[in-house]
This record gives sequence, structure tokens and C-alpha cells, in this order.
Amino acid sequence: MRKLTLMNKTGSNINYAAQCLREGKLVAFPTETVYGLGANALDPIAVARIFAAKKRPSFDPLIVHIASLDEIPRLLANPIDERVVKLAQAFWPGPLTIVHKKSDLIPDIVTSGGSTVGIRMPSHPLALELIETAGIPVAAPSANTFGQLSPTTAAHVAKQLQDVDYILDGGATQIGIESTVISLQNGFVEILRPGAITLQQISKIIPEVRMSGEYSSIKNLQSPGLLKSHYSPRKPVYLHNMFPGTVDDQTGIIAISQFSKVPASNHTIYLSEDGDLIQVAANLFSAMHHMEENPDVKQMFIEAVPEVSIGIAIMDRLRKAAFQYLPETS
Repeated sequence: MRKLTLMNKTGSNINYAAQCLREGKLVAFPTETVYGLGANALDPIAVARIFAAKKRPSFDPLIVHIASLDEIPRLLANPIDERVVKLAQAFWPGPLTIVHKKSDLIPDIVTSGGSTVGIRMPSHPLALELIETAGIPVAAPSANTFGQLSPTTAAHVAKQLQDVDYILDGGATQIGIESTVISLQNGFVEILRPGAITLQQISKIIPEVRMSGEYSSIKNLQSPGLLKSHYSPRKPVYLHNMFPGTVDDQTGIIAISQFSKVPASNHTIYLSEDGDLIQVAANLFSAMHHMEENPDVKQMFIEAVPEVSIGIAIMDRLRKAAFQYLPETS
């Protein structure tokens, strides 16, 4: 096979990115949620490079991305739960990851030795084109150093990861938080990680759906994003239902909207104009990256959002980002 060469590690060359994946290399690429760090899901050595590049512990499994429903029979073990097809037809392409028993085609390193695998079909046109052009399923967690802020731009990827062969730049992501993850391992559809696809939406397709009430043991993780502490910037994060009256000049304020009551600060970011939670989700990680990169900001105060609809997923990310600074953990 003729190898392609490219001097710039960031760009929009789909063919080069696809060949990198086929050659066992790492490619960061945009999805509708966040940027992913991709490798050939069927190549254990390539997948091992993901863990090394992210400094990711081996117990945390990866999600496999596909571009066609035809991949389902190859990647999932028989008998395939009939709910998989119903949910895929309703929400794919889109930000829903389905956990199901895996086929023998999926290497154990992808699932951290577990018997199940999370799969999804992203809706970002560049992600779909990349997977289709590569002709392989792509294992891809978020393209960040393990436990740190998820990337919503190519620049966020470049700032955190050095050992990436190519960054496919698709601009800022649309949704801004990771996919909803559901498990089909019992009589219910269980939401392991909330995201843009809500319990209410899923219940219209499968009425027997519930939120998971427990964080997973590190010995039994079914998908990424299930640890108590995750998505954390390299500066302290504090959640506030109501901001204090005053703050010092080294505190960054991240507020829901311009109608929020915020203390005077030289470092204030509003996540939306009017409190729209879709806008809040899309801008959240980018705002936290901005505060992290600002040398004049030593800590950040973030306004809590109502826990309705996608607000449930936003608060899931914020509690994990601020976990070590929450009152009950201090």
C-alpha cells in the first residue's frame, strides 16, 4: 500500500486521515458531541496507542463508532437484542451509545476485558465520511488527556495530546457534551451516562427506561465517563446555585445567561443569551478551556443549571469536573 505523507498534523484531508486509521495510526476527529481520538477498532495494537496517548487506565473501555447499521451483526453477539434496532433506527446517526454483548471480532482491549461493547453512529458529516472512507469501525474516546476537559475544537485536542498522527479539523462541535450511554443488559434500558438524548426521548421508543443510580466499579465499567471524577480542568472548579456577592480578581465566573446575577469580575463568560440549555451544553467545555488557559484565572465558579432535559447531562459533567471540590468530598 502506498503511504501518504503530510507535513501539517491538523487539516481537513479525509483521505489522509482514513489511510492513517487503516495503517494503525491515531486520528482525532470531530463528532457532533466532542472530538474523538480514533483508531482501528479491530486492531489491538492501534487501540493500545489510544490508551498510551491519553494516559488512560486500562480498566476504562472505549466506544466503537460505525457509519452503517450493517456493522451491527458483525460487532454484536447473537442473539442481538431487538431493542438495538429500534433505538438505532430512532436515534442514529446521533449522540446515543448502545451497550450490548460484543462479538468475538471486537478485541478485548477495546472493552477492557468486558463482555459488552458500546457502539454508536455519529451524525457529524466528517465523522461519517471518515469512517466510511476508512472502511473500518473506529474506537474513539474523547481526544483529551484522561480525566481532563473534553475537546470541542481541534485546538483543544492539540493542546492536550502530542502523540496524534492527524487532527481532522471540523470546527467547533455542535452539542458539546458526550453521548448518552445506555445498557440493555436487563429488563430495562438503563441510562449509564446522560447526554443530549434524554430519558423522555428514549421512553417514547422503549417505555421501560430508567436512570442508573450508581457509579460503576472500576472493575466493571461498561462505558467511558462513569467515574465520579472526570472532565476536570487543571484549576479548581466550584459549583454555585447562587454566586457569592463578591469574588477576588483571580476568580473566573461561568454563568448560564446574561440574566444571571453574577458578582463583578474581570473574567466572566455567559454560556447563552437567555438560559437555553442546548446553548449552555454546546459552550460549556469551551468556556472551561478558556478559563483554564487564562493565566490570570486561578479558580472558576460555575453556575448550576436546572436538572431538566439536557440539564441532567450538563450537571453530570459539572459534578464530575468539580468532584474533588464538592462540599461532601472535602
